[in-house]
Amino acid sequence: MNELMNAFESVFTRSNIFYMFRGLGVTLYVALISVILSVIFGTILALFRTYGNKFLKGFSVAYIELFRNTPNLLWVLAIRFMVRMPEPFDAPMYSGILAFTLFTSAVMAEIVRGGLNSVHAGQFEAAYSQGFNFFQTMVFIILPQCYKAIVPAMLSQVITVIKDTSFLAQVAIEEFFNNSKWIMSAQIDSTVNQSMRVFIIFGFVALVYFIINFTLSCIVRNSRKKQEA
Repeated sequence: MNELMNAFESVFTRSNIFYMFRGLGVTLYVALISVILSVIFGTILALFRTYGNKFLKGFSVAYIELFRNTPNLLWVLAIRFMVRMPEPFDAPMYSGILAFTLFTSAVMAEIVRGGLNSVHAGQFEAAYSQGFNFFQTMVFIILPQCYKAIVPAMLSQVITVIKDTSFLAQVAIEEFFNNSKWIMSAQIDSTVNQSMRVFIIFGFVALVYFIINFTLSCIVRNSRKKQEA
């Protein structure tokens, strides 16, 4: 029991807690900004693929297929080491946001496209009969119905993005998993409770991810129940 308490005290120092939760803030910030940008760009790609001319459809299909059939980690590494970010976005965190935005936009595009296809074609005819043009019809009638239908799928993708931010540890971006990993490495020495301390850190990291993602999963389930009701 004393060994366990000593291990907890060694791991959860004030500086360690601050360092891990500072990383968690970066994780949530990267996920939030990436998802917002991905919804915007994904919507544009979905509109191109659904209503665009041959060139726009071709571009959308090529983009979506490229990113959906390549690993996210590949783009994280490529952008971190091959793309020079302009000021004031030259901090490593922004290369992570760019990588996740590019990758997640392809997934969001397919989600939004599914939502667009679920809206009855008669909505266009009704809108045009009221004097709406295409842009007004999309903004005020079609997209609101589309987004309402795809909320569960979008939230599921948010969960995936939050978990995948751990990839940023591979390029030394100071997010939650990376910072926890550094604390873990500092606990590895010749003491007898080394394994216990590493296990505590692993357990804490897993618990934090679980709480965040399980909460979102509950929201997803409630959203689906409301849609089915």
